[in-house]
Amino acid sequence: MRDHTTVVRTSRGLSIAGTRITLYSILDYVHAGWPAKLIRDRLNLTDQQITDALDYIATNQSEVEAEYQQVLRDAEEVRHYWEEQNRERLAAIAALPPKPEQAAIRAKLAAAKAKLNQQ
Repeated sequence: MRDHTTVVRTSRGLSIAGTRITLYSILDYVHAGWPAKLIRDRLNLTDQQITDALDYIATNQSEVEAEYQQVLRDAEEVRHYWEEQNRERLAAIAALPPKPEQAAIRAKLAAAKAKLNQQ
């Protein structure tokens, strides 16, 4: 069994030592079906880091998966909170009349869409 000094618990949760990358970020890619090499490349990890992280996830699957699900719930609550906080602001912005330079751009876009629909 490997020594899991690569995986440490920080204020962000289970993380790759010396990085800001959490195991929950890795799980996002794992659940999306990404192979280990692509996850490694995407997150700029070493072979040892990705191997240790995936080994840790496999060894502690129920614990890591429970924490991951909690992270997803927390993120959804935060997203919902900020949507509610910004709902009125976004509605007010949407109700503003377009600026003159935007009107010209919108007219150009409408003409391009009409041309595409005719083809």
